[in-house]
Amino acid sequence: MFGDYIQGNFGTSDTGSAFPDFDRHEPSIPEPAKVGRRKFRTIWVSDIHLGTKGCNAELLIDFLDSVDSETMYLVGDIIDGWRLKKKFYWPDAHNDIIWRILKRAKRGTRIVYIPGNHDEMFRQFSGLNFGGIEIRRAAFHDTADGRRLMVLHGDEFDAVMLSHRWLAFVGDALYVFMMGLSHKVNVIRRWLGLPYWSLSKMAKHKVKNAVEFIGKYEEVVARAAAERGVDGVVCGHIHTAEFRLFEQNGKNVEYWNDGDWVEGCNALVEHMDGRMEILHWPEEMAKRDQDAAEDATFENERKVAEAA
Repeated sequence: MFGDYIQGNFGTSDTGSAFPDFDRHEPSIPEPAKVGRRKFRTIWVSDIHLGTKGCNAELLIDFLDSVDSETMYLVGDIIDGWRLKKKFYWPDAHNDIIWRILKRAKRGTRIVYIPGNHDEMFRQFSGLNFGGIEIRRAAFHDTADGRRLMVLHGDEFDAVMLSHRWLAFVGDALYVFMMGLSHKVNVIRRWLGLPYWSLSKMAKHKVKNAVEFIGKYEEVVARAAAERGVDGVVCGHIHTAEFRLFEQNGKNVEYWNDGDWVEGCNALVEHMDGRMEILHWPEEMAKRDQDAAEDATFENERKVAEAA
């Protein structure tokens, strides 16, 4: 079924390879005017998992409609080929995300796509350019303040992926179950007027083995960056947005994980001066709504005072 989907929905580029052709379609959620968008030098996002019910498409669309950048890195697991092979799921909102990314490329944003393990079917196109999107196995990024960062998905350093691929598929099935449960919890929370909350994220931080795995993974990735002589690394894969500073051979190495759009809904951004920041988008949305409410209250009070 997934092969049929690829064949039916992916157009043919000048190189003869498959790539989605969304240019003929308008998004189901219209894109607002670019006025008021926050501007960054670079944005990193990963682990969107389009093609699954766990993807928080609406939050990601809100993010894409609220920010702009000179460069955007898509750091793997953008499309979840594992799930699409088992059961096809592709709502209009997922098309809207692809549409917005391709639109950015047409407007001049440099888009670099580094496929991960869930969208590994695109790794065969590494080195090619489709629709203004560069596909790379890995990349190097130079920040505005002169640091050199290695950018990759990170499954290359996952011991489970390397040694026990079958266990990774079992873990994926359990993860999907947890995502389904988390979705139901958030439906109830929305009904009660409560903000988004990630059940699996909470469980991950509570379970000792998961915490130990994350810690070891971060150390291994940072060590690999040091061996390549760079100042730091940006990755995804483990769905845990994080910044840590490691010392390797007397040199500080930065570890950045840009999180995901399933649990935490995070992005990593570089400001124009080279300063890096992890954005937790549910918190950004809550702050924006609070500021809007306060502005509305202030305006109403001003009008009342003027009328008096």
